[in-house]
Amino acid sequence: MRGYIIRKIFVVLIILIPVFSYSDCKKQAKCGCDGDVLYTLTNTQAKVYYNETGTNITFSTVDNPYATYNFCNPGEMFYKFKDYKSGDVLLVSGHVFWECNYLYQSSNYSYQTYYKVYMIQVTDVTVNLYGKK
Repeated sequence: MRGYIIRKIFVVLIILIPVFSYSDCKKQAKCGCDGDVLYTLTNTQAKVYYNETGTNITFSTVDNPYATYNFCNPGEMFYKFKDYKSGDVLLVSGHVFWECNYLYQSSNYSYQTYYKVYMIQVTDVTVNLYGKK
């Protein structure tokens, strides 16, 4: 009888230990330009695309074409693009945040694990002079 009770307690513990050990909720990063900084890019090579008015500026890094970064401050940075064409490879620096629409919809689709959308508060954009004379 005593062995039977010990086995029952052991089975209950096997079920309850994972429940209590994983009950900790992780804080999800706030999205948008005023959210939590995910990471910082420093002089990262990127193909930058923009419209003629400078209201929409996006880029993809050269090493990860599946991630798209949208500028939080396109109006402040547009003057730096006067000498460049849309699609040129430039060096971009800034703080990266989650894009809210992507974050809300990412749990619904499996392909979005590869294609990520971010917002970036750009601090500097410079020309990539590597290999140029």
